[in-house]
Amino acid sequence: MKYISSPHNAIIRHAEQLQRKSKIRKKEQLFLIEGKREIELAIAGNFEIVKALICGEILLGTEEFTAAAVISHLNLSQQTEIITVSIEVYEKLAYRSGTEGCIAFAKAKSLDLSQLSLSENPLILIAESPEKPGNIGALLRTADAAKIDAVIIVDPVSDLYNPNVIRSSVGCVFTIPTAIATAAETVAFLKLKEINLYAATLQSSKRYDLIDFKTAAAIAVGTEATGLSHQLRDAATANIIIPMGGVIDSMNVSASAAILLFEARRQRGFE
Repeated sequence: MKYISSPHNAIIRHAEQLQRKSKIRKKEQLFLIEGKREIELAIAGNFEIVKALICGEILLGTEEFTAAAVISHLNLSQQTEIITVSIEVYEKLAYRSGTEGCIAFAKAKSLDLSQLSLSENPLILIAESPEKPGNIGALLRTADAAKIDAVIIVDPVSDLYNPNVIRSSVGCVFTIPTAIATAAETVAFLKLKEINLYAATLQSSKRYDLIDFKTAAAIAVGTEATGLSHQLRDAATANIIIPMGGVIDSMNVSASAAILLFEARRQRGFE
């Protein structure tokens, strides 16, 4: 196994670029995954792990280990390249504290709408232009908890493989089928699949708990600042609203999505 003790090594510099620069991730279709649970969720989600940086003292509690031991510990493919790094290099590269001494290089998947595989009676979350990686991660975590078919992110500001998205989603970025699309592409997709669109907006809205979500449904949420675009509102089967008793008229987007999705799941019955 190759051993790296210098933070100036080309592989380490490459990893740092993948962490910091969205354009590098998009160009190379490669991104980093940090932490044992996240790597295992990515593998379960059929993401290809091409390389793993391992600090044995942290991951396995010893400097003496084999590539086979790492592969077994992380459920990696036999073809995955294992590279060992010093504690100093790992701590410099690690995006967050408390991870288990492993960082993986993974290949990105296609995020095209055509790749989504839906059930006969799908429930989908549409999130339009989420600005913060943390919000995207929270939405994916909510979608996983509600066990919906898919998430469509319309015109995102942050890319899906941003380290903060992976961290805030607790690895759910790998567990829930996700697509990136424009509003027009999303509307066309829903019409093709005969899926009703429900737009969370203040304009001409019905209370969300008076809506029948038992048939094929997509629930669209926007940002607190700008809400949903006219393209999604105009295409909606109905506009929906969450009644609020305080002085504000909006909530965090992930909180709103959770309320709406779990009402839909309640109507459909929890499995």
